[in-house]
Amino acid sequence: MADDPKTLVSTDWLAAHLGDPDLRVLDGSWYMPDSGRDARAEYDAAHIPGARYFDIDDISDQRSALPHMAPPPEKFISRMRAMGVGDGHQVVVYDGAGIFSAARVWWLFKLMGKADVAVLDGGLPKWRAEGRALEDMPPVVRDRHITVQRQSHLVRDVAQVAAAAKLGDWQIVDARAAARFRGEAPEPRPGLRAGHIPGSKNLPFAELLNADCTMRDLPALKAAFEGAGIDLGKPVITTCGSGVTAAVLSLALERLGHNRHALYDGSWSEWGMYPDLAVEKG
Repeated sequence: MADDPKTLVSTDWLAAHLGDPDLRVLDGSWYMPDSGRDARAEYDAAHIPGARYFDIDDISDQRSALPHMAPPPEKFISRMRAMGVGDGHQVVVYDGAGIFSAARVWWLFKLMGKADVAVLDGGLPKWRAEGRALEDMPPVVRDRHITVQRQSHLVRDVAQVAAAAKLGDWQIVDARAAARFRGEAPEPRPGLRAGHIPGSKNLPFAELLNADCTMRDLPALKAAFEGAGIDLGKPVITTCGSGVTAAVLSLALERLGHNRHALYDGSWSEWGMYPDLAVEKG
Protein backbone atom coordinates (compact mmCIF):
# COMPACT_ATOMS: atom_id res chain seq x y z
CA MET A 1 0.00 0.00 0.00
CA ALA A 2 1.25 3.46 -0.90
CA ASP A 3 0.95 5.77 2.08
CA ASP A 4 -1.15 8.84 1.38
CA PRO A 5 -1.54 11.36 4.22
CA LYS A 6 -4.80 12.55 2.62
CA THR A 7 -6.51 9.13 2.61
CA LEU A 8 -4.76 6.14 4.18
CA VAL A 9 -1.48 5.51 6.00
CA SER A 10 0.16 2.31 7.26
CA THR A 11 1.07 1.43 10.82
CA ASP A 12 4.75 1.74 9.76
CA TRP A 13 4.10 5.30 8.57
CA LEU A 14 2.34 6.26 11.81
CA ALA A 15 5.06 4.70 13.98
CA ALA A 16 7.69 6.68 12.06
CA HIS A 17 5.78 9.96 12.45
CA LEU A 18 4.37 9.53 15.96
CA GLY A 19 6.79 12.06 17.42
CA ASP A 20 6.10 14.76 14.82
CA PRO A 21 4.98 17.98 16.55
CA ASP A 22 2.26 18.65 13.99
CA LEU A 23 0.75 15.15 14.03
CA ARG A 24 -2.56 14.60 15.77
CA VAL A 25 -3.87 11.07 16.29
CA LEU A 26 -7.59 10.54 16.90
CA ASP A 27 -9.38 7.44 18.16
CA GLY A 28 -12.65 7.57 16.23
CA SER A 29 -14.01 4.25 17.48
CA TRP A 30 -17.78 3.76 17.46
CA TYR A 31 -19.78 0.54 17.59
CA MET A 32 -23.32 -0.49 16.81
CA PRO A 33 -25.55 -0.29 19.90
CA ASP A 34 -25.95 -4.10 19.95
CA SER A 35 -22.19 -4.78 19.77
CA GLY A 36 -21.62 -4.91 23.52
CA ARG A 37 -18.55 -2.70 23.15
CA ASP A 38 -17.92 0.66 24.86
CA ALA A 39 -15.65 2.73 22.65
CA ARG A 40 -14.84 5.37 25.25
CA ALA A 41 -14.00 2.78 27.93
CA GLU A 42 -11.73 0.96 25.49
CA TYR A 43 -9.97 4.25 24.64
CA ASP A 44 -9.46 5.03 28.34
CA ALA A 45 -7.95 1.58 28.90
CA ALA A 46 -5.52 1.66 25.95
CA HIS A 47 -4.90 3.94 22.99
CA ILE A 48 -2.12 4.87 20.60
CA PRO A 49 0.23 7.31 22.41
CA GLY A 50 -1.05 10.89 22.24
CA ALA A 51 -4.40 9.94 20.72
CA ARG A 52 -7.48 12.01 21.50
CA TYR A 53 -10.94 10.43 21.55
CA PHE A 54 -13.29 11.66 18.80
CA ASP A 55 -16.89 10.84 19.76
CA ILE A 56 -19.05 10.89 16.61
CA ASP A 57 -22.23 10.87 18.70
CA ASP A 58 -21.13 13.95 20.66
CA ILE A 59 -19.50 15.86 17.78
CA SER A 60 -22.74 15.86 15.82
CA ASP A 61 -25.85 17.91 15.15
CA GLN A 62 -27.78 17.43 18.39
CA ARG A 63 -30.77 19.28 16.90
CA SER A 64 -31.44 16.30 14.64
CA ALA A 65 -33.33 13.23 15.79
CA LEU A 66 -31.15 11.16 13.45
CA PRO A 67 -27.97 9.53 14.82
CA HIS A 68 -24.60 11.35 14.61
CA MET A 69 -25.49 13.75 11.81
CA ALA A 70 -22.66 16.06 10.73
CA PRO A 71 -22.22 18.90 13.23
CA PRO A 72 -22.56 22.56 12.34
CA PRO A 73 -19.12 24.09 11.60
CA GLU A 74 -19.08 26.14 14.81
CA LYS A 75 -19.52 23.03 16.94
CA PHE A 76 -16.78 21.21 15.03
CA ILE A 77 -14.48 24.20 15.57
CA SER A 78 -15.11 24.37 19.32
CA ARG A 79 -14.62 20.63 19.82
CA MET A 80 -11.42 20.53 17.75
CA ARG A 81 -9.94 23.54 19.54
CA ALA A 82 -10.65 21.88 22.88
CA MET A 83 -8.92 18.73 21.61
CA GLY A 84 -5.90 20.69 20.44
CA VAL A 85 -6.51 19.91 16.77
CA GLY A 86 -6.03 22.84 14.44
CA ASP A 87 -4.66 24.40 11.28
CA GLY A 88 -1.40 22.95 10.04
CA HIS A 89 -1.90 19.57 11.68
CA GLN A 90 -1.68 16.23 9.94
CA VAL A 91 -4.50 14.14 11.40
CA VAL A 92 -4.53 10.33 11.51
CA VAL A 93 -7.74 8.60 12.62
CA TYR A 94 -8.04 4.99 13.73
CA ASP A 95 -10.72 2.79 15.25
CA GLY A 96 -10.90 -0.43 17.22
CA ALA A 97 -12.54 -2.43 14.43
CA GLY A 98 -9.89 -1.96 11.71
CA ILE A 99 -11.49 0.36 9.17
CA PHE A 100 -15.01 1.21 10.26
CA SER A 101 -15.95 4.45 12.02
CA ALA A 102 -12.53 6.07 11.42
CA ALA A 103 -13.60 6.64 7.81
CA ARG A 104 -16.59 8.65 9.07
CA VAL A 105 -14.24 10.94 11.02
CA TRP A 106 -12.04 11.28 7.91
CA TRP A 107 -15.12 12.31 5.91
CA LEU A 108 -16.17 14.85 8.57
CA PHE A 109 -12.78 16.54 8.34
CA LYS A 110 -13.09 16.58 4.55
CA LEU A 111 -16.59 18.06 4.89
CA MET A 112 -15.10 20.84 7.02
CA GLY A 113 -12.48 21.58 4.36
CA LYS A 114 -9.51 19.88 6.04
CA ALA A 115 -7.44 17.88 3.56
CA ASP A 116 -4.52 16.61 5.66
CA VAL A 117 -6.31 13.72 7.30
CA ALA A 118 -5.82 9.99 6.84
CA VAL A 119 -7.25 6.75 8.19
CA LEU A 120 -4.85 4.27 9.82
CA ASP A 121 -4.91 1.17 7.61
CA GLY A 122 -5.93 -1.82 9.75
CA GLY A 123 -6.59 0.44 12.73
CA LEU A 124 -5.94 -0.49 16.34
CA PRO A 125 -6.20 -4.27 15.75
CA LYS A 126 -3.21 -4.17 13.36
CA TRP A 127 -1.28 -1.78 15.62
CA ARG A 128 -1.84 -4.15 18.57
CA ALA A 129 -0.99 -7.26 16.57
CA GLU A 130 2.37 -5.74 15.69
CA GLY A 131 3.14 -5.17 19.37
CA ARG A 132 3.33 -1.39 19.05
CA ALA A 133 3.14 1.09 21.93
CA LEU A 134 -0.13 1.81 23.75
CA GLU A 135 -0.89 4.02 26.73
CA ASP A 136 -3.76 4.76 29.10
CA MET A 137 -2.78 8.36 29.91
CA PRO A 138 -4.89 11.25 28.62
CA PRO A 139 -2.87 13.45 26.24
CA VAL A 140 -1.63 16.89 27.18
CA VAL A 141 -3.81 19.20 25.09
CA ARG A 142 -3.12 22.80 24.12
CA ASP A 143 -5.80 24.89 22.45
CA ARG A 144 -5.11 25.33 18.74
CA HIS A 145 -6.78 27.70 16.27
CA ILE A 146 -8.73 26.00 13.49
CA THR A 147 -10.52 27.39 10.47
CA VAL A 148 -13.10 25.43 8.51
CA GLN A 149 -14.86 25.87 5.19
CA ARG A 150 -17.79 23.49 4.78
CA GLN A 151 -17.67 21.57 1.51
CA SER A 152 -21.38 21.20 0.81
CA HIS A 153 -20.77 19.15 -2.34
CA LEU A 154 -19.59 16.24 -0.16
CA VAL A 155 -22.96 15.68 1.56
CA ARG A 156 -26.51 14.97 0.38
CA ASP A 157 -29.86 15.29 2.15
CA VAL A 158 -32.99 13.21 1.66
CA ALA A 159 -34.49 15.50 -1.01
CA GLN A 160 -31.30 15.40 -3.08
CA VAL A 161 -31.07 11.62 -2.79
CA ALA A 162 -34.74 11.23 -3.77
CA ALA A 163 -34.07 13.38 -6.83
CA ALA A 164 -30.99 11.31 -7.72
CA ALA A 165 -32.99 8.08 -7.36
CA LYS A 166 -35.63 9.49 -9.73
CA LEU A 167 -33.30 11.04 -12.31
CA GLY A 168 -30.51 8.46 -12.21
CA ASP A 169 -27.89 11.17 -12.69
CA TRP A 170 -25.95 10.00 -9.60
CA GLN A 171 -25.34 6.36 -8.76
CA ILE A 172 -26.45 5.47 -5.22
CA VAL A 173 -24.27 2.84 -3.55
CA ASP A 174 -25.30 1.19 -0.27
CA ALA A 175 -22.58 -0.13 2.09
CA ARG A 176 -24.89 -2.31 4.23
CA ALA A 177 -24.68 -6.10 4.27
CA ALA A 178 -26.47 -7.77 1.37
CA ALA A 179 -29.26 -9.27 3.50
CA ARG A 180 -30.19 -5.85 4.90
CA PHE A 181 -30.00 -4.29 1.44
CA ARG A 182 -32.35 -6.91 0.03
CA GLY A 183 -34.74 -6.49 2.96
CA GLU A 184 -34.23 -10.05 4.19
CA ALA A 185 -32.63 -9.13 7.53
CA PRO A 186 -34.19 -6.84 10.14
CA GLU A 187 -32.80 -3.37 10.66
CA PRO A 188 -30.85 -2.91 13.93
CA ARG A 189 -32.75 0.31 14.65
CA PRO A 190 -36.42 -0.06 15.63
CA GLY A 191 -39.15 1.38 13.46
CA LEU A 192 -37.31 1.22 10.14
CA ARG A 193 -38.67 -0.52 7.07
CA ALA A 194 -36.52 -3.15 5.35
CA GLY A 195 -35.07 -2.77 1.88
CA HIS A 196 -33.14 -0.14 -0.04
CA ILE A 197 -33.41 3.12 -1.96
CA PRO A 198 -34.93 2.44 -5.42
CA GLY A 199 -32.26 2.00 -8.08
CA SER A 200 -29.39 1.84 -5.60
CA LYS A 201 -26.55 -0.67 -5.90
CA ASN A 202 -25.11 -2.75 -3.06
CA LEU A 203 -21.42 -2.89 -2.19
CA PRO A 204 -21.03 -4.10 1.42
CA PHE A 205 -18.12 -2.17 2.93
CA ALA A 206 -16.48 -5.39 4.16
CA GLU A 207 -15.85 -6.34 0.52
CA LEU A 208 -13.35 -3.47 0.32
CA LEU A 209 -11.26 -4.88 3.17
CA ASN A 210 -8.74 -7.68 3.52
CA ALA A 211 -9.01 -10.34 6.24
CA ASP A 212 -6.87 -8.17 8.56
CA CYS A 213 -9.23 -5.18 8.01
CA THR A 214 -6.72 -3.28 5.91
CA MET A 215 -8.09 -1.75 2.71
CA ARG A 216 -7.66 -3.80 -0.46
CA ASP A 217 -5.24 -2.60 -3.12
CA LEU A 218 -6.38 -0.30 -5.91
CA PRO A 219 -7.02 -2.97 -8.58
CA ALA A 220 -9.14 -4.96 -6.10
CA LEU A 221 -11.08 -1.83 -5.06
CA LYS A 222 -11.76 -1.00 -8.70
CA ALA A 223 -12.92 -4.57 -9.36
CA ALA A 224 -15.23 -4.50 -6.33
CA PHE A 225 -16.99 -1.33 -7.48
CA GLU A 226 -17.28 -2.51 -11.07
CA GLY A 227 -18.46 -5.94 -9.90
CA ALA A 228 -21.30 -4.22 -8.04
CA GLY A 229 -22.39 -2.54 -11.27
CA ILE A 230 -20.91 0.89 -10.52
CA ASP A 231 -19.50 3.04 -13.32
CA LEU A 232 -16.43 4.78 -11.88
CA GLY A 233 -16.69 7.40 -14.59
CA LYS A 234 -19.96 8.71 -13.11
CA PRO A 235 -20.74 10.46 -9.79
CA VAL A 236 -21.64 8.43 -6.70
CA ILE A 237 -23.73 8.97 -3.57
CA THR A 238 -22.69 6.64 -0.75
CA THR A 239 -25.19 5.48 1.86
CA CYS A 240 -25.52 2.85 4.61
CA GLY A 241 -27.41 2.49 7.90
CA SER A 242 -26.51 5.77 9.59
CA GLY A 243 -23.74 7.38 7.54
CA VAL A 244 -20.78 5.54 9.09
CA THR A 245 -19.78 2.72 6.75
CA ALA A 246 -20.86 4.79 3.73
CA ALA A 247 -17.67 6.72 4.47
CA VAL A 248 -15.62 3.54 3.92
CA LEU A 249 -16.95 3.56 0.35
CA SER A 250 -16.15 7.28 0.09
CA LEU A 251 -12.60 6.64 1.30
CA ALA A 252 -12.14 3.85 -1.26
CA LEU A 253 -13.45 6.10 -4.04
CA GLU A 254 -11.01 8.81 -2.99
CA ARG A 255 -8.18 6.23 -3.06
CA LEU A 256 -9.19 5.42 -6.65
CA GLY A 257 -8.97 9.08 -7.65
CA HIS A 258 -12.76 9.35 -7.99
CA ASN A 259 -13.59 12.80 -6.64
CA ARG A 260 -17.26 13.16 -7.60
CA HIS A 261 -18.77 11.49 -4.58
CA ALA A 262 -21.04 12.63 -1.77
CA LEU A 263 -22.37 10.92 1.35
CA TYR A 264 -26.05 10.67 2.27
CA ASP A 265 -25.81 11.71 5.90
CA GLY A 266 -29.24 10.50 7.02
CA SER A 267 -28.82 7.19 5.18
CA TRP A 268 -31.27 4.36 5.97
CA SER A 269 -31.99 5.75 9.46
CA GLU A 270 -33.80 8.54 7.63
CA TRP A 271 -35.01 6.93 4.37
CA GLY A 272 -36.34 3.83 6.12
CA MET A 273 -38.34 5.95 8.54
CA TYR A 274 -40.58 7.85 6.10
CA PRO A 275 -43.52 5.86 4.68
CA ASP A 276 -43.89 8.26 1.71
CA LEU A 277 -40.43 7.33 0.38
CA ALA A 278 -40.38 4.31 -1.94
CA VAL A 279 -38.48 1.19 -0.87
CA GLU A 280 -37.23 -1.66 -3.04
CA LYS A 281 -36.52 -5.20 -1.90
CA GLY A 282 -34.60 -8.07 -3.41
